[in-house]
Amino acid sequence: MALAAALPDLEVAGAEVVRVATVHAGMLFGSGKIAELKARFDEAGVGLVLVDGPVSPVQQRNLEKEWGVKLLDRTGLILEIFADRARTREGVLQVELAALSYQRTRLVRAWTHLERQRGGFGFVGGPGETQIESDRRAIDEQVVKLKRQLEQVVKTRELHRAARAKVPFPIVALVGYTNAGKSTLFNRLTGAEVLAKDMLFATLDPTMRGVTLPTGQKIILSDTVGFISDLPTQLVAAFRATLEEVLSADLILHVRDISHPETAEQAADVAEILASLGVSAQTPQIEVWNKLDQVDPAAHEALVAQAAQRPQVFALSALTGEGVPDLLAAVGAELDEDRSEAVLALPFGEGRRRAWLHDRGLVVAETEEEDGWRLTVRWTARQAARFQEI
Repeated sequence: MALAAALPDLEVAGAEVVRVATVHAGMLFGSGKIAELKARFDEAGVGLVLVDGPVSPVQQRNLEKEWGVKLLDRTGLILEIFADRARTREGVLQVELAALSYQRTRLVRAWTHLERQRGGFGFVGGPGETQIESDRRAIDEQVVKLKRQLEQVVKTRELHRAARAKVPFPIVALVGYTNAGKSTLFNRLTGAEVLAKDMLFATLDPTMRGVTLPTGQKIILSDTVGFISDLPTQLVAAFRATLEEVLSADLILHVRDISHPETAEQAADVAEILASLGVSAQTPQIEVWNKLDQVDPAAHEALVAQAAQRPQVFALSALTGEGVPDLLAAVGAELDEDRSEAVLALPFGEGRRRAWLHDRGLVVAETEEEDGWRLTVRWTARQAARFQEI
């Protein structure tokens, strides 16, 4: 239901759990259930049927013919949502690539008469090229084009990532199940206006903003696409690039919708996906129990008490701001690196490097001498390494 509600202008007429003792290869359901559902669809005027699970191309074709409706399985529905949400060039290309990979396996739906052929020249005899083969070849050619375009986009992202790596600011990545409230928390912390709605996959494109913590420390905060259980294989591959920011993060904030009845299962799914992405076990994580504003008062107090007793767990409401200061303090403490003092001698011709030190508030003392400046700085190892690259 939540997936269906994520598509705009889609009115959900009803939902039902259908227990299938034996999966029928050609029709998925038995003849009795198919007839029963057809009668209900006709009565309700249903034009689109969603199946929360995999449906083979043959099953989809046969069910659409039998019911006289359009049918989407779980993968098809998620692709529709992604296509509606993607905004960046990379996001659009990733969606198109995943959609083509999916469509290639469903060509049997479009051509039920597989004997239909495009005429060959007749020089060597035998059949010409079937329409389904022609369509498959056209899709393969389009996939090659998209991959080339995507390679260029990925190269650009790698350049941007390399540039950010030179900046002495740690990266904090927000991850979590879709609709956990990551974008609301992102907006709360950064003052940005990223799309934040109560629906699945509101965020598809990674967004990054600079944040200054109460301690004065600066970080880069990254909002990522929401995770979901049973994400189709081709979608995991297609959207891996949008999650690469997580791999390079110095700290991960795992945002959970603590008001959701299946919050524990969702958290397990997120942990599994992070592991499959190759996120290092050494990367520190803070667990954020979000949406305290959506639980009743008794549960609210219990959750706050539970979080207080567990290390690196914080209960809050990104919507109201409750608990956010404690989270920011914890982020600052986690990223607080050891600082050391150093004395630098900079010639007058290195004004840009001097300005860099002052802009970041690293200069403790400074004197001007005959041939340049003598500066005492207090910085982290990361900042010292960055300074050497200027």
